[in-house]
Amino acid sequence: MSRSALVSILMPFRNTAPYLPACIESVISQEYENWELLAVDDHSSDSSASIVGEYSDKDPRIKLLKNKGMGIIHALRTAYNKAEGILVTRMDSDDLMPLHKLQSMVSMLRSEGPGHLATGQVRYFSSRGISNGYARYEKWLNKLTAEGNNYQEIYKECAIPSPCWMVFRQDLDACGAFNENRYPEDYDLTFRFYRQKLEVIPCLEVLHQWRDYDTRTSRTDPRYALNYFLEIKTHYFLQLDHDKTRDLAVWGAGQKGKKVARLLKKNKISFHWLCDNPNKIGKRIYGIPLRHYKHLKDLSRPQSIVTVANSKAQSEIRKFLDGLQQHLMHDYFFFC
Repeated sequence: MSRSALVSILMPFRNTAPYLPACIESVISQEYENWELLAVDDHSSDSSASIVGEYSDKDPRIKLLKNKGMGIIHALRTAYNKAEGILVTRMDSDDLMPLHKLQSMVSMLRSEGPGHLATGQVRYFSSRGISNGYARYEKWLNKLTAEGNNYQEIYKECAIPSPCWMVFRQDLDACGAFNENRYPEDYDLTFRFYRQKLEVIPCLEVLHQWRDYDTRTSRTDPRYALNYFLEIKTHYFLQLDHDKTRDLAVWGAGQKGKKVARLLKKNKISFHWLCDNPNKIGKRIYGIPLRHYKHLKDLSRPQSIVTVANSKAQSEIRKFLDGLQQHLMHDYFFFC
């Protein structure tokens, strides 16, 4: 790979005028200069397109495009169809790039070659302070990234930050790029990185500054709600990790457990339903009897989907399963 390979930065935007100047300035200021910014207007009703247009007039590396469809997936396709780089990355129009972001990612991929995925540590920032939920997500995500173990907990949450990855174009094509219509699109792509066995390069550097505010898409768009995450998790579990020769158990009968149960029944997958709630044990939900979790010992080489969210309960479940010589991401999978 050339030491100055072209990097294509895909950036959909919609009504982010207050944040676009700082975002674009952070791209222009990159130490690595051989990039193109494909900024796709997803039908903005504010001055966003004009702002990008002003920058595009001054810097030919910035290309203003109009979404040929509607929504972020179509915007990403529009950008990707015009991209010319052998390396591809994403950017959110309300975030910031540290000065060394592109250089660090290019260096990682130059060193490791195709078949690898470059990512980096992330930091949330906000004028009002960061919520506990986002702080926990940041800490969890950065720990995985530091070790390159992002896939180990892929069924818990989106384990690759959507605006902080870079891959060779040939690898992105092999993953299906942006051909899928499944939301959340970043989580879906993460599973396809996993399916393609792209190796995550460990990183200790903060390479993305993630802005949080009330109208951020991940907070307001219903396609980023819990049910969509569970649908993606179940879809890819059945495709990639479910062993049909083994008994399947679902742990937990709360909202998440019931949603997973419905999805499994929809796919005609039989399963055993486990819990430790004495008020539920023995009852039937959707025609499936709830049994005490120790029933797992009676199953044939079981695999488990754990939908119990409580951290203390998760630790106890993990201890129980480890005691049975079972292994994470082979025998049991945390869905939350």
